[in-house]
Amino acid sequence: MRVSAQPLSALTTMRVGGPAEEILTAHTREELTEQAIALWGRGDDWLLLGGGSNTVIADEGYPGPVLLVRTTGVALVEDPELPAGAVRLRIEAGHDWDALVAECVERGWAGIEALSGIPGLVGAAPVQNIGAYGQELSEVLHSIEFLDAATFESRRMLASELELGYRDSVIKQGLEGVVLSIDVVLADAAVVASEAGPEPLSEPIRFAQLASALGVELGARVPLGTVRDTVLRLRAAKGMVLDESDYDTWSAGSFFTNPIVTERFARGLPENAPRFPVVDQEAAPAVTTFEELEAGQPLRLPAPARERRVKLSAAWLIEQSGVPKGYRLPGSGASVSTKHTLAITNRGAASAADVGELARFIVQRVQQEFGLVLVPEPNLYGIEV
Repeated sequence: MRVSAQPLSALTTMRVGGPAEEILTAHTREELTEQAIALWGRGDDWLLLGGGSNTVIADEGYPGPVLLVRTTGVALVEDPELPAGAVRLRIEAGHDWDALVAECVERGWAGIEALSGIPGLVGAAPVQNIGAYGQELSEVLHSIEFLDAATFESRRMLASELELGYRDSVIKQGLEGVVLSIDVVLADAAVVASEAGPEPLSEPIRFAQLASALGVELGARVPLGTVRDTVLRLRAAKGMVLDESDYDTWSAGSFFTNPIVTERFARGLPENAPRFPVVDQEAAPAVTTFEELEAGQPLRLPAPARERRVKLSAAWLIEQSGVPKGYRLPGSGASVSTKHTLAITNRGAASAADVGELARFIVQRVQQEFGLVLVPEPNLYGIEV
């Protein structure tokens, strides 16, 4: 269905951006498939837009069609290969992510409760491999239904094919197509008795800040609803839960990813710089059988060990480079959030140019102070950082 042109600022959580050449809306999987194929067939660039929570568009707008994903629905999938106590769900790409989490918590399905409050739609979740408070989508993602731009055919891609990493996937790296739906496997949570009645328990708590807020040790299991409420409270305190009346939430969430560097580089930073180990998959040991040696096969040697890496805190780097919470360039309508240094916010009348200028300033300050170049997390269109 074609929609009359409107500023894209009305369709993004940063609330900046000019008009699109044309806006289309898909309410069903069939419409999404048909319209995407038709747009590819036209040969021009076009933009797929979900909740607009991870997108910043220039004041000039987008010079092509924009297709809005508005498909919804959650269904149980019968899967005889599931382990006991597990459920598999299929969720349409246009379904609201936090509404999905709320439904799963309500039904006693554990595995994404710590991902409460993340804005946006389900289809974007595997592209970005969303994560928060010790959980990542990659831990529960079974597969996606993917409409391939090269073939115009849809196919099921297992999570293992997506090369999911920290805020990364093969789709983000350039595999062109449209996520039509995703399948996740969750635990049918264990239930304990309480004064409030039977309560399903979460997956083990693995994030120190969340454990502290819950008043439990790492590894503890807590009622699902308690985890969700606590995560929402923590996110709201950082301006990361959408609120029309709070300018700190007029943002694209975390504007920069946390840098991953070698331990050698990290040793050159101040001792109090937060750093977290990155768990890399270990190379398989090299084994050559006697039969292979007798057959003349060469001896396989172990792959060289990768240098250990650590993840740094982009928020800490920004603050220590002299950019505090609430920082605003003179005359700008954009500022750093007053609650969280990692978010760039629209204070009510910001332009996309304001956002880009502040982002560039932050990148320059961190580079000058620490020799690191921060990488933007949102998708930027017509904006250079």
